[in-house]
Amino acid sequence: MRSRGRADAVGSRRPSWRRIAAVAAVVAACGGGSGRPVRVTVPAGASLGVAADSLARAGVIGSARLFRLYALVRHDDRDIKAGTYMLRRNTGYGAALDAIRGGKGLVHTVTIPEGYSLAQIIPLFVNKLGLSADSLAAAVRDTALLHRLDIPTETIEGYLFPDTYIFPEQTSARAAIAMGVRRFEQVWQPEWSMRLDTVGLSRNDVLTLASIVEKEARLPEERPVIAAVYLNRLRNHMLLQADPTVQYALGEHQSRVLYKHLEVESAYNTYKHPGLPPGPIASPGRASIVAALYPAKVPYLYFVALPDGHHEFRNDFAGHESARRLARQAWDSVSTAVRRDTGPGDGRRRPRGH
Repeated sequence: MRSRGRADAVGSRRPSWRRIAAVAAVVAACGGGSGRPVRVTVPAGASLGVAADSLARAGVIGSARLFRLYALVRHDDRDIKAGTYMLRRNTGYGAALDAIRGGKGLVHTVTIPEGYSLAQIIPLFVNKLGLSADSLAAAVRDTALLHRLDIPTETIEGYLFPDTYIFPEQTSARAAIAMGVRRFEQVWQPEWSMRLDTVGLSRNDVLTLASIVEKEARLPEERPVIAAVYLNRLRNHMLLQADPTVQYALGEHQSRVLYKHLEVESAYNTYKHPGLPPGPIASPGRASIVAALYPAKVPYLYFVALPDGHHEFRNDFAGHESARRLARQAWDSVSTAVRRDTGPGDGRRRPRGH
């Protein structure tokens, strides 16, 4: 009798498979996914234990240990699909296991940096979402989107708001582009529309100016000042002479804009064509949009960039020429490249300024 009692005690510490299965069945029924969605990452090559720990930390399941037991009873403790998932808190054990084994809820995160053009954004979507470049090229030319946003150009350049997006698995090109556009529409404030008459610009003009500011500014506090310089030049019927618009017109990145590049024939070449270019040259962030809508009250007409990222601003051309000489000396002092004179002006490097 005494020996049998000890066996019972041992047995109570080691539950049978039948008892484990019963417990697993109970915990599998728990949950229901009523909580808010949370992001869970299952690393490549992760074991069930690692996945269970991730799910438990995110609150998707209550116990990593019970989840492992449940998976073991179901014989579904292998073939976990790696990736980032969006799952609801308090999801049932069965639903959570089905998700990470079947790839249900898999998402892809794509970050569009401020100042990226469509030529840079499309490859991001191709690489992250597995979409074709052709389908994306068609999506950014969607006539319905262009009409809804009142865009006068051929694409939605500038209207994909720079942000971090979470896309479900198998998101289509049109859906991905639509999400970026919806984010822009959410960010654009009603008071900004009321401000348009004050600055004398359309929304497309504001985004165009903001995209140039985005490409020029290195220091946040200079954004409203740079915007003011361009607006002052517009009011004085001066060419904008914005290097980033020339870069855009060239269609490929140049480490430095040369004199020969200024001859490119394009409506986006603000060294040859007056006024703002037809549309944005990149996706501006909120700060640059605000700068274009609320520029600084300054009289400057020129600026030139220095190596530390700040700009020197001047009211007149004589002062600007002096600032350019100082800037050239500063750039020369930090550059190890040998400047070469490749001809009568059109191939020489230009100091970055306006």
